[in-house]
Amino acid sequence: MPRATSDRFTRAHQPSAKAKSSSEASGSSAGARNPIFNTERFGQHILKNPQTAQSIVDTANLRPTDKVLEVGPGTGNLTVRILEKAKHVTAVEMDPRMAAELTKRVQGKPEQRKLEIMIGDFVKATLPYFDVCISNTPYQISSPLVFRLLSHRPLFRVAVLMFQREFATRLVATPGSALWSRLSANVQLYSKVDLIMHVSKNNFRPPPKVESSVVRIVPRDPPPPVEFAEFDGLGRIIFGRRNKTIHANFQAKGVMAMLESNWKTWASVNDVMIEDDMNFKQKVEQVLEETGFSESRAAKMDINDLLKLLSAFHEAGIHFA
Repeated sequence: MPRATSDRFTRAHQPSAKAKSSSEASGSSAGARNPIFNTERFGQHILKNPQTAQSIVDTANLRPTDKVLEVGPGTGNLTVRILEKAKHVTAVEMDPRMAAELTKRVQGKPEQRKLEIMIGDFVKATLPYFDVCISNTPYQISSPLVFRLLSHRPLFRVAVLMFQREFATRLVATPGSALWSRLSANVQLYSKVDLIMHVSKNNFRPPPKVESSVVRIVPRDPPPPVEFAEFDGLGRIIFGRRNKTIHANFQAKGVMAMLESNWKTWASVNDVMIEDDMNFKQKVEQVLEETGFSESRAAKMDINDLLKLLSAFHEAGIHFA
């Protein structure tokens, strides 16, 4: 049988207050007949369209030597197709009922030797080595999943991931577009992201309330020599009000105090003398003026602009994490 482990995990994702019985809300006779499809407590919707499942697996261009990480396998509609092409699959599943269904589906077949099922929370899991990640992603872990993957070492080759459509379009958004955000910048700094296909909610059981889309993420190799916490820290400030000027965002409550504290720590570590009459606010404004970004808006700044601004702050000893 596939090896299932559960002792390392806890269930961090609790049921949504909005997500009560899907069969009651939708009147789905299939969901009412089979309680295994009452999956909202884990934010999970089972992909039932075989053509869509095959298209997702084909997009990954799997090789016979590949080790695949699948997140949220459900009853295994993607898993069985992955097993046909890959050397090994590690499937991380929160719902023990789903894990049991997947186990039964491959039991007694050659594929069972190629499958390991980990029962628990992906966010807390100790991940094995993998070449490819494929996921019909439980909605509430969309952002943690993306950043967990991009921080994983060694780098994987490609990830093919299904998300809520709005989240997916934010991942591929471009500067100047309505959805360009801190999320877009963070992900695109470390990877190339492409929108592959849209998937109707009618392709799932139970059907979700929103449409879905599939994206392909390819990590940049080698990764850019930028500390994520620093880049993200700058993004938190300037994307907080993305259509305000950069200068205005730095005047927001608490920002200057936080940056000055970071700067004093940096100065202490690097034996930099702090003058008694030093005006830290002027120091920040000088960086903004010298870089030419004081009146810019994050909504229209691309990644190169953000890196240039971050570098200028670092040269002045100002850090964001």
